Amino acid sequence: MSIVNSKVLLISERIRERREQLNYTQQYVAGKLKITQNAYSKIECGYSSLNVARMYEIAVALETDIHTFLIQ
Repeated sequence: MSIVNSKVLLISERIRERREQLNYTQQYVAGKLKITQNAYSKIECGYSSLNVARMYEIAVALETDIHTFLIQ
């Protein structure tokens, strides 16, 4: 696995962890993002690439700062 892939998976895992801390369902967060639950699931699994704008939208939906997903 490349370093980029491992970093993407780490970010995806942090997104999932934050959602679970809030006890939000994937469906709920997907609704806030105006995407399908399936599309959101792909984000959490690391199958979808994230740009900065989408990461910011996810951070807002999960009531956190984008740095939460990036800083180790």
